[in-house]
Amino acid sequence: MAVSGTVSETVRCVKIKLKPGSLPRVRQWAAEIGARRAEALATMAGEGVVLESFFLDSSEHGDYLIGYLRAGSLKQAAEAVAVSTHDVDAYHKAFQRDTWDAGERLELLVDCKPIRGGEALVCSAFSW
Repeated sequence: MAVSGTVSETVRCVKIKLKPGSLPRVRQWAAEIGARRAEALATMAGEGVVLESFFLDSSEHGDYLIGYLRAGSLKQAAEAVAVSTHDVDAYHKAFQRDTWDAGERLELLVDCKPIRGGEALVCSAFSW
């Protein structure tokens, strides 16, 4: 197992505060992305994104999305999204405008991933 203290430019996790009352729209968005899975996966491939997940966190403080992204390059992924003409990306951008109130990056503490079919495991630990 390799351990490194370098900051990864390939992984990001964000906590997004949702606008009050937007939870039905959030669930509609999740269903729509699921229904358009092939289109979403094709755009992710074009962006160099290998994994994108969203989790719902509801508490007395409000509703939040926790988004996790892994890409070959976060910079290149962001550049590709900015100029995308895919319908599913336009849908996602409209969803963001309609429902996202504020967001913040979460601190990465540990990142482990298997490489070459699980023959090796690379873990990076970040100081806090």
